[in-house]
Amino acid sequence: MDRRRNFLPLAGLLVCLAGFLSYFFVFFRFPVTRDVPWVSWLLFALGLGLVGIGVRRPFRQPERYRGRWMGPILALLSLAVVGSFVFATTIASRQLPVSAGAPKVGQKAPDFVLPDSAGRPVRLYDLLGAKAGGSGRASWVVLIFYRGYW
Repeated sequence: MDRRRNFLPLAGLLVCLAGFLSYFFVFFRFPVTRDVPWVSWLLFALGLGLVGIGVRRPFRQPERYRGRWMGPILALLSLAVVGSFVFATTIASRQLPVSAGAPKVGQKAPDFVLPDSAGRPVRLYDLLGAKAGGSGRASWVVLIFYRGYW
């Protein structure tokens, strides 16, 4: 009786690699998949599921499948891919360099013009009443900088 090859661990590794690479080349561009990489997690779950089934096959049915060594090796590689992704998206992405030109806490912000929620330009200088005759204007402004996209 000829034993079949077990390609499920290889297919699982390839799906995990697709989840890893597709995030950085495709899904990173869109806020809905960049902020929470749910598509990559789904691909990893599918890939690790295939690897798990593929590792169990030759041990449960040794007369039918071969590849007792290759399955665990590919499983370790798949776990390394998933671990690298988790490290890159959770730990390494937060270790960004400090901006040299950013204002410090308590320091006066430079004058700038940005659109408000209605699309009208608003100038910080005008809000603070620094113009001549700036009575009735605010003496301070709270600036909030949001990370990401709206």
